[in-house]
Amino acid sequence: MTTQRTPARPSMADVGRLAKVSTQTVSRYFTGVGYVRAETRERIAAAIDELGYIPNLSARSLRTQRSNIVGVLSMGALNYGGAAVLTGLGQAAREAEVMLMISQLDLDFEAKNWEADARRAMDHFLSVQVDGVVLATPIPDVDRLLTGWNQATPVLTVSERPWTDESSASAHSRAAGAEATRYLIGLGHRRIVHIAGPATRNETFEREHGYLEAMAEAGLEPSVLSGATDWSPVAGRDAGLAIDPTSFTAAFAANDEIALGFMNALEERGLRAPDDYSIVGVDDMPTAAYFSPPLTSMRLDFRGLGAATFRMLHHQILTGEHAAHYELEPELVIRASAAAPAR
Repeated sequence: MTTQRTPARPSMADVGRLAKVSTQTVSRYFTGVGYVRAETRERIAAAIDELGYIPNLSARSLRTQRSNIVGVLSMGALNYGGAAVLTGLGQAAREAEVMLMISQLDLDFEAKNWEADARRAMDHFLSVQVDGVVLATPIPDVDRLLTGWNQATPVLTVSERPWTDESSASAHSRAAGAEATRYLIGLGHRRIVHIAGPATRNETFEREHGYLEAMAEAGLEPSVLSGATDWSPVAGRDAGLAIDPTSFTAAFAANDEIALGFMNALEERGLRAPDDYSIVGVDDMPTAAYFSPPLTSMRLDFRGLGAATFRMLHHQILTGEHAAHYELEPELVIRASAAAPAR
């Protein structure tokens, strides 16, 4: 007597072979955790229909359980911008009923030997099965940290120089530098100095290049005061004590705190904005309106950047779809520190 065998039930591996993708990709298709391109999703769906594949719902439910926890690795000093980004992340997470697990990795000026601590934090996020990770960094080469990363756990980077055009967000520091400089040029200034931030930070690079672009557009000679090792008023004060007051009529400071220190040093030397020179900062810290004089500044909504970042990541966690790069545009806030040059 011949025994008739029941045809084997199609497996996830069979779907992958027919769709010419890995089993892991088919798994991401069903769970919604991780990225699957639209074209690939269509091939997988066609293979499922052709094979009559029915997923194991009990196993699927285990894989789709979420912790409702998002890890945040914040690298660099917790200054105004970094703190505001974390505030925005926290507010958006609460609205979504998601908890944040935050690891703050401070970095000195040299920004060296950070990889071991950063990898330890990222590995911890994976060990507690976070649903996704926000990686906020002011330093370049962060892509080294994500080599071999488990793609089933989405990562969204916040960086002024992102290494990818998707799943990333930034403030537009280059635009801030260019617009601040163009504003001073529009007032009639031709000798404009830039007081730069710490050279090892992405924001410094971008803001300086925005300044250089605007000066080149106007056919003006740039002048950059470098040497800052942090974003504090001390860096601005050092620049203000060292500069030749006759060499400029306006200054673009890399952030508001550096502007504050610069103004303080020049006031000690008998010079006051906007009568003797003009100055524009970046960030528009809440205290900038209360400087003496109130500071004209390029406003960057870091809190809004944090909220947008979380919503992008949360959407990816829920749908598996990567978001395009998000860039926060600056806004010029005009106050009393800048005016036309004295004749």
